[in-house]
Amino acid sequence: MSKALEQNLQLIIEKGQILALDGILHGIEKEGLRVDSQGSISQKGHPASLGSALTHSNITTDYSEALLEFITPALPKAADALQFLQQLHCYTYQHLGDEELWDASMPCQIDSEDAIQIARFGDSNVGHLKYIYRVGLQYRYGKMMQTIAGIHYNFSLPETLWPVLRELQGSQKDLQAFRSDSYFTLIRNFRRSSWLLLYLFGASPALSSSFMQNREHDLEQWDKDTLYRPYATSLRMSDLGYSNKAQSALNICFNHLDSYIQSLTQAINTTYPPYENLGVKTPQGYRQLNSNILQIENEYYSDIRPKRVALSGEKPVHALLERGVEYIEVRNTDINPLLPVGIDQQQADFLDAFLVTCLLSDPRDIDAHECELINRNNSLVVNRGREPGLMLTKDNQSISVPEWGQLILTDIEKTAQLLDQVAGDSRYSAAVAAQQAKLDDPHLTPSAQILQQMKSTGLGYQAFILQQSRQHRDTISRIGLETEQQLHFDSLSLSSTAEQQQIEASDTTDFDTYLANYLAQ
Repeated sequence: MSKALEQNLQLIIEKGQILALDGILHGIEKEGLRVDSQGSISQKGHPASLGSALTHSNITTDYSEALLEFITPALPKAADALQFLQQLHCYTYQHLGDEELWDASMPCQIDSEDAIQIARFGDSNVGHLKYIYRVGLQYRYGKMMQTIAGIHYNFSLPETLWPVLRELQGSQKDLQAFRSDSYFTLIRNFRRSSWLLLYLFGASPALSSSFMQNREHDLEQWDKDTLYRPYATSLRMSDLGYSNKAQSALNICFNHLDSYIQSLTQAINTTYPPYENLGVKTPQGYRQLNSNILQIENEYYSDIRPKRVALSGEKPVHALLERGVEYIEVRNTDINPLLPVGIDQQQADFLDAFLVTCLLSDPRDIDAHECELINRNNSLVVNRGREPGLMLTKDNQSISVPEWGQLILTDIEKTAQLLDQVAGDSRYSAAVAAQQAKLDDPHLTPSAQILQQMKSTGLGYQAFILQQSRQHRDTISRIGLETEQQLHFDSLSLSSTAEQQQIEASDTTDFDTYLANYLAQ
């Protein structure tokens, strides 16, 4: 076990502070394409009966009109967040008619980018800003990349933990600075070990051949409509998914809050010649919010982010600067098409134990060399993670996937035992044991299971995911909604529409001025 983890766990136990870990908050954001009955991307707008995508707190759209996004509240039990997510699915199914929710990360068959309609958010300044940002993404990276969907796992530790941990560690920092520093320790250790999450939970080993149209690649052919890699875990997280040249040169530093804000701010304020050539405001309208490397912070694609709930109209980086890190967002989670809502309780329990372990482990910084190794290890695992004999690099030494995975799981098991005491059961340890089984036998991983089921059913990617999507809809719809929950979502749909209208009616500033003020923060 790492020395820092051992010391921190021992201190928590010796000082009788185990219950300080009670009250971890969990929130889940899940994206999903709407597709027609044949599995083609929907050409219909966001269903008006679901309310306003601009102001609804739980049901919105991501990049396109067809890309729904479900957002749960932050809840003390992962089970409650998962239950809420299931209810959002159930309610949405009632309003989809003959459409389906595509239950996978890599998109359905899409004949051309013309079929992807950018999301609209009404006529307000904030709605217009969200739309133009997406237009900018189209010009910079193309629309196809924006059809990829995923699950974001939001995680925050109880506020009661921070003074306890600060005292145990003998820190003299004020509570806000200590909390932010601790979250960045978590982030650094997450990045060191996140390859294991890609191996254990990666669920995108195959994709529709239409996703790669007009692009060079070395994927293997499954059938005429399906491409794959035999040992891939998460093509979504590979350079076939979220990647771009402008961002590859960014050195966004994850060591400390101040350096993170500084490097991110620099990217937001540094022009990029190819984007300058696109133009910003043309006679036909805006093409992007600005010509900088990043239009706004959210454009930076990373597998984990420090977060803070921003005030209305406030930039996320400003919120972090003023009030520190409030929670972290894990962004490398694929939608598992074998599960009704793409993630389950056991995975959430393991993520909790994994993240607490990261928080309590070695606080050392990541240097440029280690950063390169992290990226290399992740690339190997997403493309070849289940390949027999695959070697990764740890501390400049070669090590096999099972051997390193075992070392990480040994640490997480110690944390899981502590969390079991808090919860009064053994589900955290059981979650770790289930992951050990996947290390022992790669055929148990979701990525292997998906390819195996495609093979046994004789289906290509498109047909298999459509089949899974229909089955999950049937399963969730049979469970149904309680009357109280139904009324709550009906009320939200109406109130969000009214709120959007109110925002539009109260705008008094022209958009050019509004945008300039927003970017000047």
